[in-house]
Formats: sequence, structure tokens, C-alpha cells
Amino acid sequence: MTKIMKFGGGCLKDAETIDRAAAIVGSECPRPAVVVSAISGVTDILLAALADAKKDEAGIPASIQTLRDIHAEIARRTLKDERRREDALHAIELRLKKVQRLLHGVAYTGEITPAVRARVLSFGERLSALLFAAVLADRGAKSVSLESEEIGLITDHNLENATVDLKLFRRKFAPMARAWARNGTIPVITGFFGATPDGKTATFGRNGTDYSAAVIAFGLRARALEIWKDVEGFMSADPKVVKRAAMIDRLSYGEAAELSYFGAKILHPRTLEPLAGLDISVRIKNLFDPDGPGTEISPEGYARNDVIKSITSNRQIALLRIRGRGVGFKPGIIGEIGRRLASDGVNIYSIITSQTCINLLVDRKEARRSHEALRAMAGGVIEAVDLNEDVALIAAVGEGLQGRKGLAARIFAAVSRADVNVEMISTGASEVAAYFIVDRDDADTAIRALHREFF
Repeated sequence: MTKIMKFGGGCLKDAETIDRAAAIVGSECPRPAVVVSAISGVTDILLAALADAKKDEAGIPASIQTLRDIHAEIARRTLKDERRREDALHAIELRLKKVQRLLHGVAYTGEITPAVRARVLSFGERLSALLFAAVLADRGAKSVSLESEEIGLITDHNLENATVDLKLFRRKFAPMARAWARNGTIPVITGFFGATPDGKTATFGRNGTDYSAAVIAFGLRARALEIWKDVEGFMSADPKVVKRAAMIDRLSYGEAAELSYFGAKILHPRTLEPLAGLDISVRIKNLFDPDGPGTEISPEGYARNDVIKSITSNRQIALLRIRGRGVGFKPGIIGEIGRRLASDGVNIYSIITSQTCINLLVDRKEARRSHEALRAMAGGVIEAVDLNEDVALIAAVGEGLQGRKGLAARIFAAVSRADVNVEMISTGASEVAAYFIVDRDDADTAIRALHREFF
């Protein structure tokens, strides 16, 4: 078993797309391992069901019925064998009863704890995996549906942004994988979540199935990981912003990781973490063009003449400016700021300091909370904390970027010619990325200017 195939929600929209995905898997020899996301839209339905249950239990039956309709319709349209179809419908019903009990618990307590949220959301993948395995079996393949707990996918105790214990996982998983390979079984494994050592469900964040698939590739010592989506792969820019955006044939692990971190929606930002130091080829594939090349991601990339491979952006950030005389030289101040925000569950994207100012980039959803937490520190060396939510991060990514003389000058000259003001710059934090902050209204203009300059 040398290949992992991950199918995201965009490939699991309905009976037709699931049939298409199953046909692709069934044609593989030797047999691969499959990792699946929830059916498209199901995670959002589960999130809405949680929010509704917190207010009132009256809407719980309707939420469960919506989930039942989606999955039962797919089962009826894809499973020709009557016994297999009835078994799948029964398995769906058992899982929906568990979701219903959890929602009633939320209604009773009026509280959505991280543990309950993670547990409820995991049922999107649990339902998807059982359906996909049944469809493969209906097509004549030997398959088994497996939930993350069953394969020893043990995480730390961060329930909503968990990290897998890779070495422990490999020890538990490798013997199972060898048994499946011997008898030609295709394992269909739930993505998105694992379990803490004490058995609580822990998720990897939204779209975390990419990370799950990479962890399983690590556990199998796989040669290849395919991420199947409903798009071709990484592009030189967002085609909604730049009409001439082109597909990227090849990226390095570093380039793909930075593009994902800075806003490209193709890959979960943590996907490549488990693969560090391994010679595993990752390829983005399009469900609707399975013979197309997609984007290959390898440990070592290649440099193009102009170095820059892609321009990406993140418009869901905010800029916090912490002002004070000598604030940049105060021993321990950055550590204190980091601890204060970490205690509130806030992730810091970037920090840039000067003698009188510390600039922080945080998620826009966490900006107000971060602002209040830091304002509580004002007094002494911290004189004021300013918040700007109307900003966007623009990143230029490419191998060799840091070593190319004059490249930064070209980047900022192109942006300046487009009459865009740059508020904050960082060109040293990553060897393959340079990023800067602009007013959100200027983001598209800056991206187009850079694309004209380098492509």
C-alpha cells in the first residue's frame, strides 16, 4: 500500500461525484488507502445545528432530518445491492442518533464546549467514510470503513487544533496497513479528527482532512499522496482576481506550505508538517480531469527565472500595534504578550518589532478579543494598543526569493506604481516568501500589479 488518496468535500457533493471518486479509486492497482472529508456542506449543517441547539431544542429534529436526507439520498442512488444499501442506511441512523443525543445535551446545558463541538463535527467524516466504503464494495472492491480512533490516531489535548503523535501512530498503524495490503482491502479512513489519549475527539481545524491524509502517508511510509479536489491545483494568483492566472506545475514543500499559510485555499496549512524529511510526492488532482497533471509538490522544488511562483492574499487578518517608548527592547515583553494571547486561544501570524512599536498579525475573528487582552496590559512600557481590521496580507512566494538581489525592490516598486500604500513589510521570516500589509480595499490592485510584474 504505497499511495494515499484524499477526497475533499468538493469531490463528495452528491451521488454523481462520489461515484466518480469511487471509480477512480477502484481503478488503482495496487490498492490505495483513502481518506475522506465530510460530504459537501455537512460540516456547516452540524455547526448550525449546534448553534440552534444552544438556543432551543425545538430545531434538533429538523437538523437531524436534513442530515438523514443528504446521506440516505446518496446511499439510495449509489448502492445497487439492496442488502448493502439497507446496512448503510442502518449505520447512518445509528450515527445520527448519537448526534441527536449530543445536540440535546447542548440544549440542556446551554453550552457548546470544545469537546462537544469536536465530537459533533466529527460525524460529518464518520458518515462520509461509511458511505464511500459501501460504494466501493458495491463496485466489487474489498473495502472497510475506519474511524480515526480505530487506527490509533492519537493527538495532543488541543481539541480544536490538534497535533498527532506521529511515532506512536506509526507503531500502531503499520501492522494494520500490512494486513490490508496482503488481502487487497481498501481502507476508507475518516479525516479531520483524531482522539486524545483519554479518548476525547480532537479536530485538526477546518479542512483538516489534508493533514489527516499526510499523517496516514507518514504512518504507511507511502510513496505518494494525492489530494483530490474540484480544481486543477495551485495557481499563480486567485483566478477571481487575475484573469490570466496560470496553473503551477511544481512547488516545493516550503512553497506550498507558505502559500497555504498565507491564504491559498488549496491545501491545509499543516499538511506538509508530517512529511518533513521524507521523500513523499504530493500531487493535487482534479476529480473532473483525473488525467491532468495537477500540481506536484516535492521536497525539493525548482526555481523559475523570475523566482516568484505565486501571489496570494489573506483578507481575514487584523493588525495590532502595541506602542511605547523602548517597547521593542523591553526584555520579556514579547513573551508576555504571547502568553497573554495564547491563554485566550489566539494564534499570532507574525510579529515585527521596532524600538517604539510591536506589530502583530492575528486572525480577524480574534482581533477584538486580542485587542481587549492587550489593552489590559497598558501602563508602564506599553502606552497604547491600536487595532486595524481593514487590512490584507499579500505574499509573494518562490524558492530562492531571499537570495535574489533586487527582487524586493521590484516587488515594492510594482506595488508603488499601482498607487498602493504598504503598511508593514517582512522579507526575512521565510526563505521562500515576502509579505506585506495593505489596506483591504487595495488588495486586488496590489495582486494584479505583482502578477503583471512577474508573469
